[in-house]
Amino acid sequence: MSFIKILNPREKAEIEKALNAQFGIENVPGLIIKRGEERLFLFSGDISENEIRKLEAIVPIERVGFYFAKIIPGENIIRLSIEGSQALSSQIKTNIFELDEKQTEEWMKGHELPIKTGKHGFLIMKHGEDFLGTGKASEEKIGNFIPKNRRLKERQGGNNFKQN
Repeated sequence: MSFIKILNPREKAEIEKALNAQFGIENVPGLIIKRGEERLFLFSGDISENEIRKLEAIVPIERVGFYFAKIIPGENIIRLSIEGSQALSSQIKTNIFELDEKQTEEWMKGHELPIKTGKHGFLIMKHGEDFLGTGKASEEKIGNFIPKNRRLKERQGGNNFKQN
């Protein structure tokens, strides 16, 4: 039983086409590896595709590379992870939403942002030079996909440090 699927050039081109339409990304460097029906990993290490396949024949491989995107089922749409938006940041040209300082803090806490962008669909969230993943714009807000274990913690009543 295979846990991972290394995308062939045609399948990789389909992913790149979707990313280009959404964000202007033209080239995903390295191998794209699919786990399950939705999760995409990016690998650009020293092990060849052939060596990965040989290794997988010996032991089950759950993951190769880093999680960079999710395919949205039933649609030709890709949602980039935080790492995916950072790894491909030099190519992202469209659907970027620039956050101010306060919005960035709320975003990193995992909160939805009550902002009317005039857009629908996925936006790359950015603050200064930092790419912060993907949000989903709707009529009244931008939805947040930051996993709970990666969110900033809420501050509890002021400064927690003692001053001498």
